[in-house]
Amino acid sequence: MDLNGYYPEVVTNNNNEKALLKEISDSYLYKDILSLDGINKADKLTSLLKALALQIGSQVSYNEVGELIGLSPKTVERYIDILEKAYIIFRLCSFSRNLRNELKTSRKIYFWDTGIRNAVIGNLAQIENRNDVGELWENFIIAELMKQNSYRSSFAQTGFWRTKQQKEIDYIEEEDGLLRAFEFKWNIRKSKVKCPEVFASAYPDAAFKVITPQNIEELIEI
Repeated sequence: MDLNGYYPEVVTNNNNEKALLKEISDSYLYKDILSLDGINKADKLTSLLKALALQIGSQVSYNEVGELIGLSPKTVERYIDILEKAYIIFRLCSFSRNLRNELKTSRKIYFWDTGIRNAVIGNLAQIENRNDVGELWENFIIAELMKQNSYRSSFAQTGFWRTKQQKEIDYIEEEDGLLRAFEFKWNIRKSKVKCPEVFASAYPDAAFKVITPQNIEELIEI
C-alpha cells in the first residue's frame, strides 16, 4: 500500500510526491469538477470531500453529512454522484438477502486513489505516524478489487455486510452463485478475526478470509 497513491505522475516522480498530489487535487478536484453540472460552491465541495475522506470505512448518512457542512441531503447526494462519475470516489452498498436483521440501504464511500484521499485531508504522514492505517488499508484493497473486477469484466455483485446489532464484514463478493466474504486487517497481531456466527449461519456456503499485508497477494496483484 502506497500512501501517496497510484496516479502515474506521482508514481514516476519519487522525490516530488507531495507537490504533485497537491497540484492534482487543487487543479482537478477543485477546478475541473466545479465546472460540472453547475456546481458553484467550491467551499462546500471541499468540505464534502474532507467529510467523506474522514469517514472511509464507516457508513455515510447524507443527512448527517449535510448537517455538518450546510447542504441539503439531496444536494449532498448530487455532489457525491458527480464525484463518483468523475472517478474520485465510489459507493459500496450493503449486501442483503432480506434477512430481518441485515441493513439493506446503507452505503460506505471510498476513494479510488488513497493518495488523493490523503491530500484532501492534508495528511501525507508515513504509516508509523498515522492513526488511520486500518481505514486506508481497507480503502486500498477494496478499490483495487473493484478495479480488478472492472479489468476482467466481472459481473460480481459487491458490498459490505452489517446487522442492526453491529456485526459486520468489510467486503462481500458474489459471482456465479459463489459468495466470498473478507475482513481487512493491517495489524497482523490483531488479525485473529472469526467470521460472525450470524453470517456463517445465514450463509453456510460462503467462504471467509482475513486479508493482511502478509497474504494480500492471494487476493490481488500489487
